[in-house]
Amino acid sequence: MTKPLKPRSTGGPNRPRAPLSQLPRDVLDEVRRTARPSDQQDAISRLSRAIELLERGDPGAAAREAEKAKRFAPRSASVREVLGLALYGQDLWQEALAELKAYKRITGRVDQNHLMADCLRGLGRPAEAVPLAEEELRGSASNDAKAEAVIVAASALADQGRFAEALAFLGRARTRDDVSETYTLRLWYVKGDILARLGRKDEAATEFRKVMRHDASAFDVAERLAQLG
Repeated sequence: MTKPLKPRSTGGPNRPRAPLSQLPRDVLDEVRRTARPSDQQDAISRLSRAIELLERGDPGAAAREAEKAKRFAPRSASVREVLGLALYGQDLWQEALAELKAYKRITGRVDQNHLMADCLRGLGRPAEAVPLAEEELRGSASNDAKAEAVIVAASALADQGRFAEALAFLGRARTRDDVSETYTLRLWYVKGDILARLGRKDEAATEFRKVMRHDASAFDVAERLAQLG
């Protein structure tokens, strides 16, 4: 399956990136509530280490630490979320989906729906991805998360050859050519990719040039422009 751009989590875990001593009170309290007293410190230490490893760009090691944290606190939403993110970072779609589903079930939150949707794309089930993105867009997730939901839904529609619908979905995320948010380049790139696949080369080049103006090294945008002539 062609995946022109895989939307990555823009903010890492939905918890502040901090060492153990600075983990937020709500995270510490949540882990303590879900672990036995004798296991609480081990769970917190492993979770803190997993977050640190994710920050360093080592999802494999992060997953190993998060798995250990899960043994101590299997009902912790924070632990399941971080483990899901670490597995997602390794393209382990089925495993990541299971952990992120657990996070959603425990919390009732939809702010990682875009990652769940992308896991479904990776599993060859793009039709199931769009409803998850729609649910996130209706919720109270951050603007970054909602933009990622738009990206993954549009990509899922494109996976199915539904290019016109994909372009319409991208239109739900408003961007300004002179402002580059963390997610804006991805939105432009995906739109350019879809336009190129439709044979609308001039319009695709316009989108890729917007990416180039803000970050000439982003993705493979220079190569894509060269291919378009």
